[in-house]
Amino acid sequence: MGSGKKKGGRKEPLFGLPAALADLRLTAADRIPGGGNDKPKKSSSKRKSDKSDDEPPREQKSQPSRSGARRRSKSSIGAGLGRLVYWGAVLSLWGVIAVIGVVIWVGAHLPPIQSLEIPKRPPTIQIVGMDGSMLAQRGEMAGANVSLKDLPPYLPKAFIAIEDRRFYSHFGIDPIGILRALVTNVLHRGVSQGGSTLTQQLAKNLFLTQERTMARKLQEAELAIWLERKHSKNEILELYLNRVYFGSGAYGVEAAAQKYFGKPARSVTIAEAAMLAGLVKSPSRLAPNRNPEGAEARAQIVLAAMADAKFITEAQAQASIGHPSYNVKPVGAGTVNYVADWIGEVLDDLVGQIDDSIKVETTIDPKLQAAAEAAVIDELAAKSVKFNVSQGALVAMTPDGAVRAMVGGRNYSDSQYNRAVTAKRQPGSSFKPFVYLTAMEQGLTPDTVRQDAPIEVKGWKPENYTHEYFGAVTLTQALAMSLNTVAIRLGLEVGPKNVVRTAHRLGISSKLEPNASIALGTSEVSVVELVGAYAAFANGGFAAAPHVVTRIRTLDGKLLYMRQPDEHNQVIEPRYVGMMNTMMRETLISGTAKKAEIPGWQAAGKTGTSQDYRDAWFIGYTSNLVTGVWLGNDDNSPTRKATGGGLPVEVWTRFMRTAHEGVQVAALPNLQSNWGPANLVQVSSQVSPPTQAVTGPASAPVNNGGYRSPPPARANARPEAAAGLDGWLMDRLFGGNR
Repeated sequence: MGSGKKKGGRKEPLFGLPAALADLRLTAADRIPGGGNDKPKKSSSKRKSDKSDDEPPREQKSQPSRSGARRRSKSSIGAGLGRLVYWGAVLSLWGVIAVIGVVIWVGAHLPPIQSLEIPKRPPTIQIVGMDGSMLAQRGEMAGANVSLKDLPPYLPKAFIAIEDRRFYSHFGIDPIGILRALVTNVLHRGVSQGGSTLTQQLAKNLFLTQERTMARKLQEAELAIWLERKHSKNEILELYLNRVYFGSGAYGVEAAAQKYFGKPARSVTIAEAAMLAGLVKSPSRLAPNRNPEGAEARAQIVLAAMADAKFITEAQAQASIGHPSYNVKPVGAGTVNYVADWIGEVLDDLVGQIDDSIKVETTIDPKLQAAAEAAVIDELAAKSVKFNVSQGALVAMTPDGAVRAMVGGRNYSDSQYNRAVTAKRQPGSSFKPFVYLTAMEQGLTPDTVRQDAPIEVKGWKPENYTHEYFGAVTLTQALAMSLNTVAIRLGLEVGPKNVVRTAHRLGISSKLEPNASIALGTSEVSVVELVGAYAAFANGGFAAAPHVVTRIRTLDGKLLYMRQPDEHNQVIEPRYVGMMNTMMRETLISGTAKKAEIPGWQAAGKTGTSQDYRDAWFIGYTSNLVTGVWLGNDDNSPTRKATGGGLPVEVWTRFMRTAHEGVQVAALPNLQSNWGPANLVQVSSQVSPPTQAVTGPASAPVNNGGYRSPPPARANARPEAAAGLDGWLMDRLFGGNR
């Protein structure tokens, strides 16, 4: 028993779990290294002893430990790389999703896809003179579209050189340019360079606002890619050149070339092309008409870029430095802008809303416009201080109402207020012809005699300019000397309401007060309407509507408006036209406007000065041209005794002499000589001015259809005041109104 079981003894079969575990045995490989004892440890001291006895030397133990560490290190590195790849893939996926989301968001905030077409340019209004030359342009985009093939090759290349060197190689966005701009801006610690391509700039100009936001930049980039897919590079470049802003209201290279150099874009030089390309960076700051030094410095940078890109040679770049002709006076400058503004006001009545660019053909003669501008500006420059006159206006029109020249003020850039059309001032004695015409139509003649004597109307005592009176005078004498008491008597005799009707019939549209003082021009009128009313005297008695527009066409030639000839509406009978021309011609021969003279031409007219010398007028005419001049101050302050017979006559004479050079001489219509003396001096000896004011009741009016000699008088009866006799004075109340 003690020896145990015999070897090879009988084994009983086992079933179930015992059978499954019967063959399990631990081998040496399954044991912990160094543990040769299979028996369980009895105690801790025994384990320490066994450990001490069986522990191999340190050198032997270190070898297997390092190899395990290496295995573990390689395993951890591999796991780290795996995790990096995994998370990189995850982040990339989310990044792609984010980009797609941004693109979708940006696209959702773009205009509807059906509206993403190149927008039409806002309408341009081209205003040309009667000879077809350009006078002015109006509209947000003033320049016409120009084709790329019509431009000198160095012009578009200048923009490519300075704005987008890789224009022909990128797809709408230039990553290299963006990276370069980022690096430059970081180095300069600010925004010193942009990365936008020409396509991006075009997208912004066409579809977006100028706000500086990340959303707008993203929209700009997306639209740039869309533009590149829809249009060729040359189409994009052409669109860009026709839409980019160049400052001073000029959009497109054509408008800019006209604005700054006075020439079309196809004619600009290399230096001028470089200056235009340089403007894009900062149009308001670098405009050559405001900052020529800055514009020139920027142009030199562009020339260097063009040479660096091999668009021009170094010799061409050096030769172009300092040679842009930006001092050329641009088209549309000066007082012609008053005409352009006036046209802008009437366009809506002529053609309604403007959807397409148009060309407006006018009656303006550029040569006469220049002469009118010089006459007003030069005379004011010489004498404005002396007479305390700060502003002036001039309107010249043909006898049928076609305006040939208009000056609405001294300096358009300082004030756009049109004193020829918008301003209304008292015309003074220049209104008297309507009183005398009414008298002629009621049976009086130029030789009818009336009394020049003191008069009182309900406490109002108008006087002549010199405080002197001449007794019995003919109406021709009274109008030529601008005797106020005769005009008042005549106005009351024919009726103030009839005078107002006559003025309105001839073309005065302003409201007129039918009172006694209407004879002295106390109701306000504009220069253009007063000149238009005088035109009836110059054309034989027909109504003349002042006008400046003859035709309006679209740029492709479609006719939108054509002025129809006026109906021959006779507003003055020919015989009365002859009477008035005879009397008003005497004003220039021996009356208050005798300084006005046009060699070889018959001329007539009337001066006027309002109360306290606030307004000085002269309206004069020939059979060729009717011209009115007004001088005064915008604040209605008095001048230093500026009268209609002084400075306005000088401006009128200077202009009219120029306007009649080379024009065939023609007489005034219906002139007659059988109504009395042709020269006022010849009859001055027949006029008897009393040595002191007449007292008592005024003489009764005398109405004779023929000529009657005035009573005898002294030869020196007609004193000439230094400023003439055109006007009236009312002491301490109305002042000098001539």
